[in-house]
Amino acid sequence: MSAPRATATRRPGTPLVWLGALLVAYMAVPVIAFLVRTAGSNDRGFQTPGLWAALRTSVAAASVATLLVAVVGIPLAYWLARHPGRLASIVGMAVQVPLALPPLMAGVVLIYIVGPYTTLGRWFGGHLTDSFIGLVIAQSFVSSPFLVISARSAFAASDPALEDVAATLGLRPTARLFRIALPAAAAGIRAGILLTWLRAFGEYGANVLLAYHPYSLPVFTYVQFSGSGIPTTQAPTLLAIGVAAAVITLGYLRFPSRRRAPAVQKVEQREPRPLPPTPVQFSLDVVIGEFHLEAGHCADSHRIAIVGPSGSGKSMTLRSLAGLLGPRAGPVCYGSRDVTDVATEARRVGYVPQTPALLASRTVWQQVTLAPDADPALARWWLAALGLAGLERRLPSELSGGQRQRVLLAQALSREPDLVLLDEPFSALDAPVREELRRELRRLQRDAGLSTVLVTHDPEEAALLADEILVIVDGRIVQAGPRREVFTHPVSPAVGRLLGVANLHTGRLRSPTEIAWGELTLEAARSTAPVGTEILWTVAPDRLTIGPDPGAGLAARVVDVADRGTTVAVEVEVDKGGRMEVRASDPPALWPGQPCRLLVPPTAIRSWPAGPRAAGEELAGSIAHDIS
Repeated sequence: MSAPRATATRRPGTPLVWLGALLVAYMAVPVIAFLVRTAGSNDRGFQTPGLWAALRTSVAAASVATLLVAVVGIPLAYWLARHPGRLASIVGMAVQVPLALPPLMAGVVLIYIVGPYTTLGRWFGGHLTDSFIGLVIAQSFVSSPFLVISARSAFAASDPALEDVAATLGLRPTARLFRIALPAAAAGIRAGILLTWLRAFGEYGANVLLAYHPYSLPVFTYVQFSGSGIPTTQAPTLLAIGVAAAVITLGYLRFPSRRRAPAVQKVEQREPRPLPPTPVQFSLDVVIGEFHLEAGHCADSHRIAIVGPSGSGKSMTLRSLAGLLGPRAGPVCYGSRDVTDVATEARRVGYVPQTPALLASRTVWQQVTLAPDADPALARWWLAALGLAGLERRLPSELSGGQRQRVLLAQALSREPDLVLLDEPFSALDAPVREELRRELRRLQRDAGLSTVLVTHDPEEAALLADEILVIVDGRIVQAGPRREVFTHPVSPAVGRLLGVANLHTGRLRSPTEIAWGELTLEAARSTAPVGTEILWTVAPDRLTIGPDPGAGLAARVVDVADRGTTVAVEVEVDKGGRMEVRASDPPALWPGQPCRLLVPPTAIRSWPAGPRAAGEELAGSIAHDIS
């Protein structure tokens, strides 16, 4: 007997689906019932005097009210989204008051402001009520929260890095609002305008009290219902449904947003001019929320990297150098130029954030020539140099992550900035792409003489792309100096871990050739430091030898064995000492928990006196004095 065939079964709807369907039915059935009933009616009231005038009045008043609300409400929403705080909270709550008031009460409130016997009403000769102006006032009041709330949410949801990048490209605040913020929040603003118009068009209560004449369509409908009953209300209701359907349809239309790029093939390339090195100096002291950044440094190199754990203040330091936190952040110099009081858009700085901050509706060519002083010929050269030639007409959604990062870099370099600030630009990329872009940036540093400040948590990236390293922890620079000095002499085990230095431990010189480590004594190369000095010491993992117990060396126990493909990393716990990492291409067979012996060659140990070697509060103070 053959096995029964499996039959597809339809999964029953979930309770949420049924609840949603019930709500849709509740909203749609009355409208459908009205349309069916009206279709069989002989007299719908389309010939009633005043109907078309009321429709024109409602459409015109709603359109004027929406325009006024948009002109005032969109900037207000932008301010509320960009300036969180107590004042913004108070204003935001005040904006929502018309939503809480019943429309009739809203009309009462407005009468106390614009009524014929108020000061404002007398100034306008009583024409603010029972007039078209009165309709606009009433509809603007009750409908404005819809646009402000929707636009505020849209502005708040857009990536703030878009405007930060625009500021570093030289766009002034007004240009950033119209060219960056508004396009980024366009969907939310469009929805808010749609809701505002529909709310204004359908307003009745405030209109009745503030402007009974001229009739709006809702007031006209109520008058007809009061005088003649249902029959003559069919026409205005049909018109209201038709207008609402048309406006909603218009609001959901999506016009092609893609703009064709200019004829970039006709723009001849121009190589970047050699730029003088631009080392930075800064003394920052800024508080945001509960985080306090207090860091100063005077760079000797024009290629520096800032390394630290997440939340240590790296990005805040970079934003301060760009001027995005204003002059309150502290003195900043680019080379010999003091830019402390210079606005971000005038600092001639390039900025590449962590996220690919590109406008979704702009092509690659429009992105790289966004800066007012961008050179199209230079932009063309950078696109070719970064492997983006031929992609000029693509949108960000048509690019890979690595290509989007290249676009950001080309955008920053197309105006020949004095300094390029890079905020972990490769952290979100796949390893092959990340390595490729690192090498590309290193080539550009060498060939084009780029002055860069790189923020990263990757010590390998810092070593590859910087000559000078700053280590920042909890808003303080704990070590700074040349790359080799910092990597070979970390000031503490914690700093060593941030820099990826393996097997870094504290100890004390017991003799010129002996180090006390826990309860152990290790033989080491001769040290010139005085006996008794507290020291830091390290040994490279590949200089250690591990073997089964018993044998020569330190008694230890295997903690973990990790096969990394070309090498095997073995972590051991040394008796009466601490943990060490051993790396070998072909170690003996080991397993966690197994006793073993660890051989530490004395010549493999490097040691140096413990203690600060660079940046701290004294250095920050001296830099502040030098800048001032």
